[in-house]
Amino acid sequence: MDELRAFAGQPLFGVSLTVAAYVAALWLNGRRRWLHPLFATTGAIIVLLLVCDIPYEQYRKGGDLITFFLGPTTVALAVPLYKAIQTMRRHLKAVAVGVTVGSAAGIAASGLVVWLLGGTREILLSMLPKSVTSPIAIEIAGQLGGTPQLAGVFTVLTGLLGSMFGPALLRLLRIRGDLAIGAAVGTAAHGIGTGRLVRESEAQAGISSMAMSLSGIITSVLCIPIYWWL
Repeated sequence: MDELRAFAGQPLFGVSLTVAAYVAALWLNGRRRWLHPLFATTGAIIVLLLVCDIPYEQYRKGGDLITFFLGPTTVALAVPLYKAIQTMRRHLKAVAVGVTVGSAAGIAASGLVVWLLGGTREILLSMLPKSVTSPIAIEIAGQLGGTPQLAGVFTVLTGLLGSMFGPALLRLLRIRGDLAIGAAVGTAAHGIGTGRLVRESEAQAGISSMAMSLSGIITSVLCIPIYWWL
């Protein structure tokens, strides 16, 4: 145990733990389709850190290296987007309207939930941009007067839940088209949801990438009157 704690102080620990946990989660997902790889990876890392009494700060030394690659990974989503560009051109107006309505509904739903549960103003402002990708959500929350770290947590949870249950819910509602599924997941579950679609449908992933990008822009604009109001 002492050797493990000593190793935990090295950046290689966070990288190795994250990669090993994700590979194991993908293996489990191949045998248990209901087990979401990202959920399993996150849970395994949290449990290991708690059991071994390893501070998060030590894990973060290597975890931040993994975070660094989120940028290139997001840029890589341009590949399925490029392949779906013809579909997007034909339905750009419909997608833009849908993303705008979805973004506004996401902001309103966040505010309503916090208000009904008696949440504080800080929680409200931190939760409003939860449906856009983390860097944008964190910046918006900071500008509104919320807590960027809390906004990051809400954003990741939103993406994770959307990735886990979004496609199944859409199928339950008999929504089958690539355009509708991609636009819905990209608007509500940003990059994490889009990453789920990459493994299932390149067409849906391309449309989701566009919806995710539009959602970030539209949500930023919609939050301007909120900033003035508050």
